[in-house]
Amino acid sequence: MDRVLDKTDLGPTPMSDHSSMIIAPGSAAWTDPFLVMGEELVNQPGFDWHPHRGMETVTLILDGALEHGDSLGNAGVLGPWDVQWMTAGRGIIHREVAARSERAHVIQMWVNLPADRKLVPTRYQDLRAGTHAVHTEPGVLVQLISGETGQARGLALNHWPILGMVITLDPRTEYRQVLDGDQRAFAYVLSGQLTIAGRTVHTGQIAWSDPVSQPGDPTTLTLATGDGDERTKVLLFAGRPIGESVYASGPFVMNTRAEIEQAYRDFHSGKFGSIPRHTRLPSGA
Repeated sequence: MDRVLDKTDLGPTPMSDHSSMIIAPGSAAWTDPFLVMGEELVNQPGFDWHPHRGMETVTLILDGALEHGDSLGNAGVLGPWDVQWMTAGRGIIHREVAARSERAHVIQMWVNLPADRKLVPTRYQDLRAGTHAVHTEPGVLVQLISGETGQARGLALNHWPILGMVITLDPRTEYRQVLDGDQRAFAYVLSGQLTIAGRTVHTGQIAWSDPVSQPGDPTTLTLATGDGDERTKVLLFAGRPIGESVYASGPFVMNTRAEIEQAYRDFHSGKFGSIPRHTRLPSGA
């Protein structure tokens, strides 16, 4: 079965000179299991220490260098096309700043977790650009972050199955991505333009395809580029909707207000861990 697009957003909503919202919060029924996605130009001081609980964050570095640290003791610098996949689970405190006083151009998405997995142990994964699983076809390069396509399998470990990839297409090229029928999918065009399921989508636009059939019934989403000289690059993610209530407040995503209140109590009582004593990497890192 061929997929169709249910909606196409014209482009990110500017939030400031340095950030824009691609997937706006408060629309979980339409975007489930994807909660929020923003595009940021991070500079000093960046996003200093803050907590999370009840979801996973996926951060893709487009340009520059992003320094991170967390209450688990992880610290490092991510560069272009590196991906950070963090499971907040029962609670974590972390920070994200531009490394070495540079700017970092990033996309960050929040992925929901079902109620019975919201308090799983926290986990941090650095998925380096050179280690992404790759699937190739004539004129097509698929860099797989999560899930499987063809014979390739992404390195990300998930508590809720997610397919995620960056696809680069040459001009006058068609690519057909197989999806499970019960998955919701979105495609965000990073550069160039292409036709997705028969509709033209430009740089900075996001296109959605809702579930169309039952689990186990494969469907296809067709991406095609037209004439031109430049390659097109698109971020494609898909996942089965969780279908549960979402109650979010600040950095916490739970199912009820009582769980949010408990998250704040646990954070303030120190159950998320503490900020490491050494919070910055050496200047030469």
